[in-house]
Amino acid sequence: MRLILPLLFGLAGFVVLAALGLWQLQRMEWKQSVIAEIEARIGADPVPVAAVLDPETDNFRPVIVEGRISGPPIRVLGAWRSAGSGFKVIVPLQTAQRTLMVDLGIVPLETSTEALRARLPEGPIRVTGNLNWPDDLNAGTPSPEGDIWYARDVPTLAPVMGTDPVMVVARDVTPPAGPTPVPVGVEGIPNNHLGYAVQWFGLALVWLGMTLFLLWRIRRRTL
Repeated sequence: MRLILPLLFGLAGFVVLAALGLWQLQRMEWKQSVIAEIEARIGADPVPVAAVLDPETDNFRPVIVEGRISGPPIRVLGAWRSAGSGFKVIVPLQTAQRTLMVDLGIVPLETSTEALRARLPEGPIRVTGNLNWPDDLNAGTPSPEGDIWYARDVPTLAPVMGTDPVMVVARDVTPPAGPTPVPVGVEGIPNNHLGYAVQWFGLALVWLGMTLFLLWRIRRRTL
């Protein structure tokens, strides 16, 4: 009887921890399928921007837009994957149907507003890229300072820039607009489930080892 309760408790803990590890493996498979779907969507043929858009179903959709830059740029300070630290340049683009935002790419931190404006084309441009509603904003994001922002918060930027709440992240701009395009990708989508699974399985093994040690100690005392 002295062995049964510790044995049952130990086995129950082992089963729970192992089940959590298996659940994380299932989550990993689900996340991999989501990432594969997003990659396929990013690489599809570009299409014109539809009149009605859904941030859930149209996020990452490849598009082509043509128009003129219709207002001053906004700079967004951050660290952008392989592009490093710098300012993302967001401009309003007036097309034949609507005005939307275009993320033209990144410029070095030392680029002034005046130098940036001087490099932006005055005539029509053609942008190939992807619709995107970035998830840059978090609880620690500072408030904007003039034309410098710290997140590409589409719903908040739209009324400030006088555009629809739609952003195209440029992959190619013709003629070149100055900033270096940073196309959307899946690099920033977290998939840490394998690491979590290893942790749960490791805890399950430790729990099992401690249970066996406890049973050995109890048995030794009864002898």
